[in-house]
Amino acid sequence: MTVQDEREATGAQIIKVRVAELRQLFNAIDPSPFRERDLDPRAEAFIVDWAGDLPHDAPLALLVHLDRAAGRADEAAMLGDAIHQYFTDRAASTRRSLRELFRRGRLSLLIAIAFLGVTIALADTLAAYGRDSSFVGVLREGVIIGGWVAMWRPLELFLYDWWPIRVDVRLFDRLSTMPVRIEYQETGSSDAWRSDWPAAPVAEPRLTRTSG
Repeated sequence: MTVQDEREATGAQIIKVRVAELRQLFNAIDPSPFRERDLDPRAEAFIVDWAGDLPHDAPLALLVHLDRAAGRADEAAMLGDAIHQYFTDRAASTRRSLRELFRRGRLSLLIAIAFLGVTIALADTLAAYGRDSSFVGVLREGVIIGGWVAMWRPLELFLYDWWPIRVDVRLFDRLSTMPVRIEYQETGSSDAWRSDWPAAPVAEPRLTRTSG
């Protein structure tokens, strides 16, 4: 099945990556078992950036162009499991960050409201004892402005900071379930896959967008 056929059959937007070996997709210094290994930061950024440019409601699929012949019969399934697990973990971590943001926002809001109450009370006191003083009037306005400025950060958290994180959560959720397929660039039998399993340190990954 060609990429175009797959796109038409599944309706998925295809993210295409080209690497010489599968291990180039993973962090070479991560000692975890293959299925639990982190993606290489460049590979993750490449996939996430491409996915972020696609329609938010479109199903996704990953096509890996591999510059070697097929090896293990289960390597596409193993690769899919590893990528799914990685993005599942990223989604969970980002959800924790969102909960922490809201927790910090609630605490900041309580502190800001208390501070605002103090500044209003102080401003009323200044108004009562310095009604005819222009200096006291300026000081009173400054105190009130300071109280409202203290509200800026918690309001920014609740109005603006949370939704980009929520967008990331949804994107990681989509990436954690996308089909993963390998397209081999060489035919015939080869033992090249043996140096690719298990993953081991390799040279810098070469990631390129492919046409078609």
